[in-house]
Amino acid sequence: MVCVKEKLIHNIDRVHTTTMGYDRIKKNLNIKSDPVNYCIDKIKDDNSIVYKKGKNYYIEINNIVITINSSSYTIITGHKR
Repeated sequence: MVCVKEKLIHNIDRVHTTTMGYDRIKKNLNIKSDPVNYCIDKIKDDNSIVYKKGKNYYIEINNIVITINSSSYTIITGHKR
């Protein structure tokens, strides 16, 4: 059985966001870099915790939570705790 994190990493090339999501993630996480690459780096980090709840993946690391739709791999949002 494949764990949730492994499945998400296996499909990492499908991870993307919308124009609105791009701006929302940058604002919420206060980052200057590309938010998609930022989120991908967080997903791949050994310390990240990935779980699925309903139709979304949630990635928790360093007091941030990233939400990704599990069927489209669209990054919905990211926010600080």
